[in-house]
Amino acid sequence: MKIQPECVPCLLKRILFETEMSTTDEQRRTAALRTGCRLLSELYDPGQCSATVATKVHQAIYEILGDRDPYKRLKQRSNAVATALVPKIEQLLQGSSDTLRTAMICAIIGNIMDFGIDGSTSSPENVEHVFDRLYAEGLGHDDYQKVQQLIQHATGVVVFTDNCGEIVFDKILCREIKRYNPNVHLTVVVKGEPVLSDATLDDALQLQLSAVVDQVLTTGCFAVGVNVTKLPRAVVKALDSAQLILCKGMANYESFSESAYRPIAYLLRTKCQVIARSMHLAQNISVIKLYE
Repeated sequence: MKIQPECVPCLLKRILFETEMSTTDEQRRTAALRTGCRLLSELYDPGQCSATVATKVHQAIYEILGDRDPYKRLKQRSNAVATALVPKIEQLLQGSSDTLRTAMICAIIGNIMDFGIDGSTSSPENVEHVFDRLYAEGLGHDDYQKVQQLIQHATGVVVFTDNCGEIVFDKILCREIKRYNPNVHLTVVVKGEPVLSDATLDDALQLQLSAVVDQVLTTGCFAVGVNVTKLPRAVVKALDSAQLILCKGMANYESFSESAYRPIAYLLRTKCQVIARSMHLAQNISVIKLYE
């Protein structure tokens, strides 16, 4: 997805959010904000991918803050809150006639565990209060039947995760994919370095994600979304042999929508008007959208 004018205030809001989390030093906060403004003025180009611009800006901000992971405590809280909701999800699955679909909807609800932007939750704990409402709301765009068919006949599926907290629900989805098609080789890809509130290999290890998938890989570098030009060879190999790619979250859409990888299904909340417009969807809905 190409960067849009609305992306500029959104990025600035995110920069402010992470500087306030990272430090109380006003001079450092000011330096970070000045750098963010300067870089946005230099990098803003309607021909550039929004995730590419965001990557360069956030990487510079992290360096100025001297903080490799400004979201660390927030991510830990997110995983704890999501883990507390697992019994509720398991109960929903027990009463479901289609556990794969139910697991997908729950995993998409987890996508609201994003911070510092409009349309996300203000704190991890809020997910507990909105979960039932969002589950009852269901899907605003529903390509589930097509995705289900692809999973049924696939020998390889690759899942790109997004936020902490959300990855707890993704683990359940991965388990249900393997139950639905025990013969599929399931690869999960997490972030190669801490970036925003996204899950990394540390989170995958702590949550024992490898217990329900065949392979856990990383994106290999610092990137908002995915830098498809810098993916490790093992990830490229998994993508090339996959019959389906599942991408969680908006930043992964921003990245992969600029690539030729297909078929690819996005599981997300359209928290952002720009993303919704790009996908030709309404804002603030739960989405399973397949691009073939």
